[in-house]
Amino acid sequence: MSESLDFLVHLLDLEPIEVNIFRGTQPEEERQRVFGGQVAAQALMAAGRTVAHGQVHSLHAYFLRPGDPKVPILYEVDRIRDGRSFTTRRVVAIQHGRAIFNMAASFHDEEGGPEHQFPMPEVAPPESVPPMAERLAPLRDQLTDWFARPHPIDQRYLGDLPWESGASKEPYQRLWIRADGDLPDDPLLHACVAAYASDLSLFDTILRAHPVRWDDPNFMGASLDHCMWFHRTLRADQWLLYDTDSPVATGARGLARGFLYDRAGRLVVSMIQEGLVRVLR
Repeated sequence: MSESLDFLVHLLDLEPIEVNIFRGTQPEEERQRVFGGQVAAQALMAAGRTVAHGQVHSLHAYFLRPGDPKVPILYEVDRIRDGRSFTTRRVVAIQHGRAIFNMAASFHDEEGGPEHQFPMPEVAPPESVPPMAERLAPLRDQLTDWFARPHPIDQRYLGDLPWESGASKEPYQRLWIRADGDLPDDPLLHACVAAYASDLSLFDTILRAHPVRWDDPNFMGASLDHCMWFHRTLRADQWLLYDTDSPVATGARGLARGFLYDRAGRLVVSMIQEGLVRVLR
């Protein structure tokens, strides 16, 4: 396990402080707000820690307020239902006495049934695609903050990077992702790492269609909600193709979809995110 991945596993190792209440630590880095993928992953871990059987099959989450990166986050779990094959949890993330995030997560015991899926796109293998750090190396002097932060997810973009120019492009994006090292054989941990990774690049697919970028002083962007469906057990420490698109943006909101395929071509996770895409006048 790399030092960066160890950092992420530590973030997901929540402290139980009371029945159904957990505390999550914060990374020691300079950010204006807490990374949304971190909150979603920690909330899913809190929910999973209260489930006796089954694996997560879906989550539906809302980002309510920006998180304070200098204060630990409390996660309160509501055990809504414990059924024979389905278990449901609601999680509220709290800082300064107010909710900053909530999530509903459902867990399901594995069953057989009819199967079909969209085929995996044909793309170059991840071994032939340079890692992000290699592609950004010529810009190290301008991206000192990026290089100073840990990067537990190895991201390898197929084609140009989403922020390489301000020109509008088609709202599609593909990249290979995996955890930067080997993870323990814990399905909940792998699902949480996938939740963390899913929020790293999905929003960028919305911005590809427009000449705005995160560093534009007239642009305000934020994740509003995030939904994931886990179709099959996955390993987040093995290569996954992240196939994303953005079917619409209107009314200062944009929608992005993502699909994760493993190397065997199995569709393992589907997701949808809506984000605020506000251009200030």
